[in-house]
Amino acid sequence: MLSVRRVSEDICRIYESAQRIDSITFLPSSDFHLKWKIQTRIANEKYLRTHKEVEWLISGFFREIFLKRPDNILEFAADYFTDPRLPSKIHMQLIKDKKVA
Repeated sequence: MLSVRRVSEDICRIYESAQRIDSITFLPSSDFHLKWKIQTRIANEKYLRTHKEVEWLISGFFREIFLKRPDNILEFAADYFTDPRLPSKIHMQLIKDKKVA
């Protein structure tokens, strides 16, 4: 299973590489796509690090999929993300996460 943590670690390595380079603005204009891709990944990583609820939403969703193995994943996803209890579940998980840290 590809975990959010694994993706986060991969993006973190890209971010650290970009920091070592110090600036990616030196890339020639022909490398604009690469420059944009790196900047986007860095921005996404910063967002994910400041919004832990995204990690809990995704990991909780995948956990439920693997536990319940629904036949219709689209229907399951619609039910999962429209569950009125979801915000409180995520909130409680964030509180637990802060207590552990």
